[in-house]
Amino acid sequence: METKNEKKVRLYVFVGAYGSGKSEVSVHFAHRLKMEDPSAKVMLADLDIVNPFYRSADAKETLENEGVHVIVPTYANTNVDVPALPGEVYSAFDQDDTVAVFDIGGEDLGARVLGAMLSRFKNIEYRVYMVVNAFRPFTSDAQSIQQMATELSEAARLPISGFINNSNLLEDTTEEELVEGEQVLLEAQKLTGIPVVYQTGLSNVLPDTWKEKTPAGIPVMAMDRNILYKY
Repeated sequence: METKNEKKVRLYVFVGAYGSGKSEVSVHFAHRLKMEDPSAKVMLADLDIVNPFYRSADAKETLENEGVHVIVPTYANTNVDVPALPGEVYSAFDQDDTVAVFDIGGEDLGARVLGAMLSRFKNIEYRVYMVVNAFRPFTSDAQSIQQMATELSEAARLPISGFINNSNLLEDTTEEELVEGEQVLLEAQKLTGIPVVYQTGLSNVLPDTWKEKTPAGIPVMAMDRNILYKY
């Protein structure tokens, strides 16, 4: 997921506000990495320390059947402030042949988990992506997105590399609402200087003209919850 001239990215970190859909995006991103290169070693680490009900761990069996190694924490739904990380998580920094996806939950509290491994980021090419749903109250306009991005970046002590626009109302999302969400993210891009790197959407909701890129030229990552999540 990088250009030919870029150094190989070995770690993708996903952060976001409550209700952004960050865990679902993380799961699909790991799935996409594996589908693009079936020979690649792909790891997904669920480091959501707050929300035990809607986590990337819920897709563990499906992902592992595809060949994605999933690391599930033991501290979900606890009141631990900054918990010890599973030892396996550190292998993401040590194994040159592995591409890792970290799902960081709990807003700024969860982002502080990254502080325990901060020194290791100096030796690896990484991206920190903030997932945004502009139809959620704390990220409904460019200014609030900027504030959230600042809080998450300060907590993680890492810069936000890009926004992932996950603005949606699930199956009820209309094309007009997709355009509305995109405009909010593009305004946030101008305000912060942080680029919008992906537009997501359920495959049965995305307009035919949005299958690869949005009208604004943002790459689209189509998602299908029926494939990657059990209900």
